[in-house]
Amino acid sequence: MSAPVPRLDGRLVALLRADLLAADFTVAGVLEVLGPLASGALSREQPLPARRVASAHSSPAATLIRLFTLGDPVDLVDVEAALPTLRVRGAVALGLVAEEGDAVVARVDVRPYAADDAHWWVVSDLAEMATGAPVREDHVLGLGGAATTLAAWTIRRPVRRALDLGTGSGVQALHLTRHAESVVATDLSERALAFARLTAALNQCEWDVRLGSMLDPVAGERFDLVVSNPPFVITPRSGEVPLFEYRDGGAAGDAVVADLVRSVAEHLEPGGVAQMLGNWEVPRGSAWTDRVASWLAGTGLDAWVVQREVQDPAEYAETWSRDGGHHAGTADFDAMYAAWLDDFASRDVESIGFGVLTLHRPSAEREPFVDLMDERGPVPPAMGEAVLVGLEARVWLAEHSDDEVLDLAWRAAPDVTEERHTAPGASDPSVIVARQGGGLGRVIRLSTVTAAYLSVADGALTPRQAVGAIAGILDLHADETTREVLGFVRGAAKDGLLVRPTH
Repeated sequence: MSAPVPRLDGRLVALLRADLLAADFTVAGVLEVLGPLASGALSREQPLPARRVASAHSSPAATLIRLFTLGDPVDLVDVEAALPTLRVRGAVALGLVAEEGDAVVARVDVRPYAADDAHWWVVSDLAEMATGAPVREDHVLGLGGAATTLAAWTIRRPVRRALDLGTGSGVQALHLTRHAESVVATDLSERALAFARLTAALNQCEWDVRLGSMLDPVAGERFDLVVSNPPFVITPRSGEVPLFEYRDGGAAGDAVVADLVRSVAEHLEPGGVAQMLGNWEVPRGSAWTDRVASWLAGTGLDAWVVQREVQDPAEYAETWSRDGGHHAGTADFDAMYAAWLDDFASRDVESIGFGVLTLHRPSAEREPFVDLMDERGPVPPAMGEAVLVGLEARVWLAEHSDDEVLDLAWRAAPDVTEERHTAPGASDPSVIVARQGGGLGRVIRLSTVTAAYLSVADGALTPRQAVGAIAGILDLHADETTREVLGFVRGAAKDGLLVRPTH
């Protein structure tokens, strides 16, 4: 059977939408049918518990779970009952299913998705879990971990124009529809754009969908927000590894992300933001910060990059050799594993980082800031608000002098707590830390001076006023105390441990 591509028919899509709503084929509806145990197993790509539960139900939602999520053959009469207005004939016409005797089999995945207080469906290729076979090189991903990570970290402020670069099945574009006046969605794959168009129509969204590589389809255009889950996976070019379109950008090493970082500035309006995921190679004897900083040099962009994960070449090879449905111990898996090890060895790569890049075009001429952080701990499910707070704080700090920082009455954020650790028998603490409850969960070690300042950072005193008292009480030089407090304020304020007055 040739690779299925969904077709677009406005009348039939409206019928499909009505049937999905009537069946309560939503995130909440699926959870109600499957229960937490089977739903949890399904999220780990273990279908057996969900198959057992759904097969015991006769509801339309259970039928649609078996058909579109699990990839099981389902009796034609049951599908007719689950899609009473579209009917099987309409689903076939849209390219969603095929008839096989008295049964119906899905040709695509239709998956409920809920986020940003919205309820959607995402149309994509069937996952390996449903087909039981490795995916094709032109596979179009649906709701994957990378897509949901980028969506969770994206800033959700109202914008005029937004770009989803490498849209795939349209996950990021769905989110953008909630806060952008217009959305452009691009992809190099015609198949991906067919899925994106159906996702848009099914969710009653209007996107400007364009075919082309990276930023080529938007040459000469600017946006307030650019988001991209690019094909960032570092893939050997030797031929042993399948070149999956959803993860391979056609370049050696980490060049795809590097080139995107270097070229996105000309597509941002002043004050505009670009957010993307990326991998970066770290050659032996170097630091990841050197690698990423080299991409940013000369772009004129502010950059805040958070490294979330680090793998050695073997771990990376194992992760991506399994991706797409290949299994350890098979000849294909071993060949891919070896190809990745050889590829990294050829460039003396010691480790590979993964993270989230937030880039900002300054509204006025100034020296851009570059903040490269390694934060691998747990974070809240929705990071977008914390990223917005952090970006705005960094921009403010870049635009204001030390004197202005010292003359502002900062206050500790409500989620900041102080911890003191004292050795047995000691009268004074040996370790004092400030801990952030939300956002990146920053932990900052405090000195006696900075702990004293934090204790009075309640929005009433400026750092300059507090320094005079602290230096006097601790018998310290005022200039040295000022420098120490200033460094602490700038470091704590950028991630929201200290906040500016609202008036």
